[in-house]
Amino acid sequence: MDGDQSRRPRGGLSLVIAAAFAAAVLFVVASSSPPNARASGKTEVDVELILAIDASGSVDDDRFELQKRGFAAAFRNQKVLNAIRAGDHRAIAVFMLQWTGPPQQEVMVPWTYVNDEFSAGRVAAAIEAAPRRLMGGGTSISGAIDYSVMAMATNPFRGTKRVIDVSGDGANNIGRPAEQARDDAVRQGIQINGLPILTVEHDLDQYYRKNVIGGPGAFAIVAKTYDQYADAILRKLVTEISQDQRHGYAFAANGP
Repeated sequence: MDGDQSRRPRGGLSLVIAAAFAAAVLFVVASSSPPNARASGKTEVDVELILAIDASGSVDDDRFELQKRGFAAAFRNQKVLNAIRAGDHRAIAVFMLQWTGPPQQEVMVPWTYVNDEFSAGRVAAAIEAAPRRLMGGGTSISGAIDYSVMAMATNPFRGTKRVIDVSGDGANNIGRPAEQARDDAVRQGIQINGLPILTVEHDLDQYYRKNVIGGPGAFAIVAKTYDQYADAILRKLVTEISQDQRHGYAFAANGP
């Protein structure tokens, strides 16, 4: 959480984002495909899920590792596997990135098909192995959302639901307003959920509910501290993957 809200991306920002995304797409195309993937069409899954984690200046290396470990543990948890197996297609597609300023996003896990314990474990291992490549540059939730929308448009899967899952410990302070990026994504049928971490900004949950989450059934789950992150992300993933999703329900990781 650094930078100044009055700062705005420079005129050539869209070209910078497009170039960075093109490089990421090359990496994504090289990733493994599901056994039943067809070259002529997209593979159907229950959820296209993008996980976007904060790497801004307020997130030190220990906090960044806590985010990674929380997601890795969740993908090894039986509750997540049960939620995946309960879907119509018994599969989801997962993509993970770290983000800071408007043009600064790095792919951590390319689009990966998850339908069993082995493939979920592969995602967990990839998360654990992914290095931190960003530090500082502001907190651009809008940049993370815009990048994620592009990743949705180029992936080889077709989900019944399309979800961007944003985690962070600060409000948008650089780039276009977060609510503009959210509204553009929602108009494309994408749901945005949030996991605000209240370590730095104690009312960040209210900001996320007003400016970040959006779409039918969108929700936020709060982690009051980074120590609560693992519990919060487990509950969040189960809810996002489940068919019977709570609508507009927001709650803290450990009590109100």
